[in-house]
Amino acid sequence: MHTPNPNDIQPVIQRLEDFDAQSGNLAERLLFNHRIWIVLLCLIGTVLLAWQSSGVRLNASFEKLIPTQHPYIQNYLENRRELAGLGNSVRIAVETSEGDIFNRDYLNTLQQMNDEIYLLPGVDRPFMKSLWTTATRWAAVTEEGLEGGTVIPDDYDGSARSLDMVRLNVERSGEIGQLVASNLKSSVIFVPLLDRNPQTGAALDYKAFSAQLESIRAKYQQGPIKVHITGFAKVIGDLMDGLSQMLGFFAAAILIASAMLYWYTRCGRSTMLVVACSLVAVVWQFGLIRLLGFELDPYSILVPFLVFAIGMSHGAQKMNGIMQDIGRGTHRVIAARYTFRRLFLAGVTALLCDAVGFGVLMIIQIRAIQDLALIASIGVAVLIFTNLILLPILLSYVGVSPKAAERSLRAEQLDQSGQAKHWLWALLDRFTARRWASFALLGGFVLAAAGYALSLKLQIGDLDPGAPELRADSRYNRDNAFMVANYAASSDILVVMVKTPEDRCTRYETLSLVDNMAWQLEQLPGVEATNSMAKLSRIATVGYNEGNLKWFELVPNNDVLGGVQTRAPRELFNQTCSLLSLYVYLQDHKAETLNRVVSKVEEIIAAQPPGEARFLLAAGSAGIEAATNIVVKQATHDMMLWVYGAVVLLCWITFRSWRAVVCAVLPLVLTSILCEALMVAFGMGVKVATLPVIALGVGIGVDYALYVLSIMLSRMRAGASLSEAYYQALLFTGKVVMLTGFTLAVGVATWAFSPIKFQADMGILLAFMFLWNMLGALVLLPALAHFLLRPNTAAQTSPAVLSSDKTSLEAS
Repeated sequence: MHTPNPNDIQPVIQRLEDFDAQSGNLAERLLFNHRIWIVLLCLIGTVLLAWQSSGVRLNASFEKLIPTQHPYIQNYLENRRELAGLGNSVRIAVETSEGDIFNRDYLNTLQQMNDEIYLLPGVDRPFMKSLWTTATRWAAVTEEGLEGGTVIPDDYDGSARSLDMVRLNVERSGEIGQLVASNLKSSVIFVPLLDRNPQTGAALDYKAFSAQLESIRAKYQQGPIKVHITGFAKVIGDLMDGLSQMLGFFAAAILIASAMLYWYTRCGRSTMLVVACSLVAVVWQFGLIRLLGFELDPYSILVPFLVFAIGMSHGAQKMNGIMQDIGRGTHRVIAARYTFRRLFLAGVTALLCDAVGFGVLMIIQIRAIQDLALIASIGVAVLIFTNLILLPILLSYVGVSPKAAERSLRAEQLDQSGQAKHWLWALLDRFTARRWASFALLGGFVLAAAGYALSLKLQIGDLDPGAPELRADSRYNRDNAFMVANYAASSDILVVMVKTPEDRCTRYETLSLVDNMAWQLEQLPGVEATNSMAKLSRIATVGYNEGNLKWFELVPNNDVLGGVQTRAPRELFNQTCSLLSLYVYLQDHKAETLNRVVSKVEEIIAAQPPGEARFLLAAGSAGIEAATNIVVKQATHDMMLWVYGAVVLLCWITFRSWRAVVCAVLPLVLTSILCEALMVAFGMGVKVATLPVIALGVGIGVDYALYVLSIMLSRMRAGASLSEAYYQALLFTGKVVMLTGFTLAVGVATWAFSPIKFQADMGILLAFMFLWNMLGALVLLPALAHFLLRPNTAAQTSPAVLSSDKTSLEAS
């Protein structure tokens, strides 16, 4: 059997003087005929952008992580100043292990903590609440009627009498289970936050705020006192604190990739150049982020490594091509130009597909994901310069080790008898034959069917309690477990807003609708309790009637109901009595719970008769998360349609063959299906942290197929058989596809040991995608090609046609 030789396409030219510098396309001539200027410009750009990159900030924003265009969130944002801090907040539980909270030392410690936290920048002070704030009040029926006051009276002095009075007031306040634990051993400081400082307009620095909370914890957590902290700000703060460990895993992945590349090439200088150009791309990315005014957050911090990984993949392909040409005796400058000709189009197409994988994330109306998409697209754009242009030019100066170049061709050579191939290449080449191709496609179909059946169970949102971004045994999740175990009122609160004309929020018609909705929601699994003005009016009616529980009803008398608002707590209605809040306390914020409650609320609203009261979803932490889940669910299928549509279009532009497009895309579809099945198996939901990975698996995964298929098609158009073309593709690019697939998979697989769970999840998903996309390019692609692609029979029989094909390939 004839083994194709790349020399049939590109002649070996050992002396630079024998090469026509005006050959090749315009881009090649413009770049390689002015190599020194390109290197100098890149060097200047790297220095300037490295200086800029030093100013990149790491922060997060509550509003960036929520879909501000969704109707639920717009309703919340329109009324946020009247909702008593029902958005971004922190809950701090102060526990004592000696007795209960009704002792002097405990209350003094709580007061000092309350005062310190009150003065922290970013605290929405009017809505802060604890036993020491004036907003925490009690009410009771006495012989003189309905009375009330602050839980800790103005004359509190720490005496036994005062402590007894505080105990009595707490029991009458209705705060047991909300601000005070059911076992009376802890109480909560509720701290609503502002996303921006009202004086300076600067965004809240979550890392600094979390550090201040930890400083307070360390200061007061002594002896019998323990402090537990939960809330969005603390989650983000813990994620940022874990970044040093995350960066350690990134460094390990970079070292693994570098070591594997060196093991493959045995050439130190070319390996260093590939790594250096990939790192330069990251530096450029950071510099451009700073110039454009972007910030990194705990979710987009993973993007620079992805850019590095993509750069290593493309850089290894360029280095391998140059190494093989030099091994055949071609001058290093000419070898660099040959490789540029052969792989630049495939490389640009692959990077455009990568950019599409990131770019389609822009359709998701969540600012954090959109920022991630822009930051990643910037990184992919600079890779065109650093790894497709700068790297070949640098290699044209330094070349590669002669021993490494010679070694790179050994696998291509037949043994002395001229019969044997390398066993692995021979094995993979079998998939171009009908029998093995049929088995491969049948196996792929079975995997796709099984994966699709399992992927139907994929859920949107969080599937675990607490903060799924962190490990179950993390300090935050232990604190959250303490809150759940000791407080009847969950921190997972969904709030239904009720809008009315001014001074009409307590009318019977409105309160009866609120009361009916509350009752129906309380019957749902996952709903622990509700609270509203309607419930308070029932309690007040009992108080006005000597505490007789027979009066635990809504009295159809607007004057009586209106009198309740003079004693009602601020969080139940606004100052103009035009907005009511129905609090729904949930067991957790799992996707299933949120879907059930939101669906029921919408059903009740749809069935209500027209009136002056308008019921609006949603505020509270659970309401905001429900809106986020809805947006993510709507975007998931749209995103996949867009990314596959763009990849198909780019492959068509590159190959001009629908058959080649099918060969490149179908393996990606299998990987996408299996990825969703893997998420189900590992208990992952589709959310802000995992959604980008699903799109990136398609955009990045097509790289392998593009490189393999570009060589296959060029050889088949020159008259080679499918087996010959695929074998040549394996020798030229397949080895590097396998190398980068395994290397990057091993590198990101180390993330599975990260203390940050969402990083571990992303590592598992990315490792799986790197491996399966590699296998798809090496196994399924040739199997599909057997049934879809045909060699150029005219070129096989006509030397003139073959010569014409070679000429056109040289010019391409």
